[in-house]
Amino acid sequence: MTPRDVIRCTVDGKRPPYVPWQMGFTLEAYEKLEGHFGHGRVESVLRNHEVGVGNGIFFAKSAGKDRVRDPFGVIWDRSVDKDIGVVANCVLPEPTMKGYSFPDPLDPAIFKDIPATLAARPDHYRVFYIGFSLYERAWCLRGMENLMVDFIENPDFVHDLLGAITDFNLIQIREALKYDIDAIQLGDDWGQQHGLQMGPGPWREFIKPCLARMYGEIRKAGRKVFIHSCGKVDELFDDLVEIGLNCFNPFQPEVMDVAALIKRYHGRLAFFGGLSTQRTLPYGKPDDVRREVRRLIELGSNGGYIFAPAHSVEGDVPVENLVAMIETIQAQPGYRARS
Repeated sequence: MTPRDVIRCTVDGKRPPYVPWQMGFTLEAYEKLEGHFGHGRVESVLRNHEVGVGNGIFFAKSAGKDRVRDPFGVIWDRSVDKDIGVVANCVLPEPTMKGYSFPDPLDPAIFKDIPATLAARPDHYRVFYIGFSLYERAWCLRGMENLMVDFIENPDFVHDLLGAITDFNLIQIREALKYDIDAIQLGDDWGQQHGLQMGPGPWREFIKPCLARMYGEIRKAGRKVFIHSCGKVDELFDDLVEIGLNCFNPFQPEVMDVAALIKRYHGRLAFFGGLSTQRTLPYGKPDDVRREVRRLIELGSNGGYIFAPAHSVEGDVPVENLVAMIETIQAQPGYRARS
């Protein structure tokens, strides 16, 4: 089986020949791997199973030192966070969209590299990424504190804003579905360490109907729906399954019972992630990393689980722990490296 076949099998809840994986890294962590394995060799060493296309975060032009402006008009300060950044302006200072225009959802920059990327990795599972896909896009434009107040004081505005973002995404989704992809992953962090940022009531009133529209479009085309949402959001899993979610990421072990959830949702929802980036990877020893990777392999051996760190690995992780993770997942029974 190709890596694409293995992920297809596991997302469907069937028993794969081995547990597939997809490991992502921040710039600092990736540089550590390059220092260890050599420049230009990291991807061949990782043997990841996915290929990502699209422009998940949608960044664009420089806006001065350590700053970039995205096509929505949001300025991101990257002086500390080099990968994404911190919002440095408020595009919608008032609860109205009057006078604001969205960028082109069919910007050629999003789609131009897709054919070549897919052709270069024909045996990889193909995922089109849309980052900041709803709630995150809304608070980036409006400001998080403002949006939280809007949920209560300006609900009509929230519905209008989220509806407009959904319409934008649907145009992009329909275009992406013209390509030979397996899944679309929507990125939208709803959680924090101890629950939902906005609470379950507002999530179900404002966010769930928009997700149902997007998920339905993807499922209607016979493709899979992936979501990336950090934090403790497992109280939403039944809702997400109901509206068509196939695979949840990043599956943080600090806030969720990984073993119980894999068992409970087997055959209904696949999981992607699970290796602690808050504890095991940065603070454990290589043997701790190996032990936890082996535990996750065992938990996922019946399908419904893609191994990965619980988020893109940060630069505080020792290189020996990175190597232990890579070597252990590739040493699992049933896996044989393809030439």
